[in-house]
Amino acid sequence: MQKRVVITGLGIISPVGTGLERFWSSLTGGVSGIRRVTRFDPSNHSTKIAGEVVDFEHTKFLDKKEARRMDRFTQFAVAAAGMAIEDAGLNLEVEDRNRVGVILGSGIGGIGTLEEQAKVLAEKGPGRVSPIFVPMMISNMGAAQVAISYRLFGPNVTSVTACASSSNALGDAFKMLQWGYADIMISGGTEASITPLAMAGFCSMKAMSTCNDEPEKASRPFDARRDGFVCGEGSAILVLETLEHALSRGARIYAEIAGYGSSCDAYHITAPDPEGHGAMSSMLSAAKDAGITPEEVDYINAHATSTPIGDRAEVKAIKNVFGAHAYKLAVSSTKSMTGHLLGAAGGLEAAVCVMTIDRGVIPPTINYEYPDDECDLDFVPNVAREAKVNVALSNSFGFGGHNATLVFKRF
Repeated sequence: MQKRVVITGLGIISPVGTGLERFWSSLTGGVSGIRRVTRFDPSNHSTKIAGEVVDFEHTKFLDKKEARRMDRFTQFAVAAAGMAIEDAGLNLEVEDRNRVGVILGSGIGGIGTLEEQAKVLAEKGPGRVSPIFVPMMISNMGAAQVAISYRLFGPNVTSVTACASSSNALGDAFKMLQWGYADIMISGGTEASITPLAMAGFCSMKAMSTCNDEPEKASRPFDARRDGFVCGEGSAILVLETLEHALSRGARIYAEIAGYGSSCDAYHITAPDPEGHGAMSSMLSAAKDAGITPEEVDYINAHATSTPIGDRAEVKAIKNVFGAHAYKLAVSSTKSMTGHLLGAAGGLEAAVCVMTIDRGVIPPTINYEYPDDECDLDFVPNVAREAKVNVALSNSFGFGGHNATLVFKRF
């Protein structure tokens, strides 16, 4: 028999705050974390804004020497994992560390390190490239360094499925626990790609908002005047445990993770299927895995990145999956406040679903001012809403057509 799996810890580093309480207070208060980029001079970029993490000090979480050997995305992962482990009240000294694993998602990995060392190569030659360039850059180092930092000997995997990365990571961690491969999994995502090259690439695609004069209003999912996504950075790590293990140690339980669905559009390298077939399949698979009917879902944290095509396709998919119930659901996009954390987005939004169930408050979609006739659901516009949420669903869709959906239930 498959084991039940619950969420017992959360660690957050985000553009609207580091630490769970600051993050949640900002989200429910409708606070935007979007501002002009400060990590480099964005003057020559068509998009000059992003959701930067401005309150993270790695010295509070990491040894200085070790921190220098980590890209920013890895620093985020190790710090957020520490916060999640502490929040879960886990005493790793008494746990069987062979039964504690790590699965993280990162869409881009250490691109900051890649850019720095490419410059060294061009200006000073190959002999001056750092000997730890490769292990700082590669995407698996977030998960690897979490395991090294906390001495976790269980399964260790990295999911790289673009913007679905950390939702796939959480889904795979959930399945490992269900199938008995571990007792505890540290899972979620991490990303730090607000760099000149990454931003230039997205600008050249014309995928990002150019609302540079009003950064806090640039990310406007479902709004008729949306003009592209806003890049964000950060990390969200969740502690998942088998219910049996959590109860045995008297853990506080936020919510149960009950379902996971995954699919591919098989349509285009960047554009979503405009009919939303892959998204539909992902949601239906997750609901089936959770043993629920679509009508039992109270809230969806939408992928909704604020792109004209993507938001419309997701709404179409939701309508096709939920029918008349689509108009009774609350659907919000917290990317309106955090921007799009790319490979870490699914982890952050899973945490939002868990907190929504636990705290009884649905975060809003801010900047919703001009209705789009094709996006006509209840998007919890501009103001948070108190509501009892028993079942929440989180969608993540990535370049290449990767789709992942997670279902969380009140425990």
